[in-house]
Amino acid sequence: MVTNVTNVIKDSAHRHGYTDQEIAHVYSNAIIVHFLDGYQILIGATPSGELLEIGVNQDGDVFHAMKARLKFLRKG
Repeated sequence: MVTNVTNVIKDSAHRHGYTDQEIAHVYSNAIIVHFLDGYQILIGATPSGELLEIGVNQDGDVFHAMKARLKFLRKG
C-alpha cells in the first residue's frame, strides 16, 4: 500500500476539481485499496467526508482523482 504522501500529484488528478489537500488526505487515509495491473485505486474520504477514488502509479504518484464509483466501494 502507498503510504508516502510526499510523492507527486499529477495535473491529470485535478481534472475533476479536487485540491491537493483533498487528494493528499485520501492518499494518507485510504480505507479500501484495490491492487490492479501496474497501479492502485485508493478509496478514502476528503476532510469534508466525500468519498474519492484516487489512482496511484507504481512510483507512488497520484494520476487520477474523482468521486468514488460503486465498483470500487466494494472490497474484493
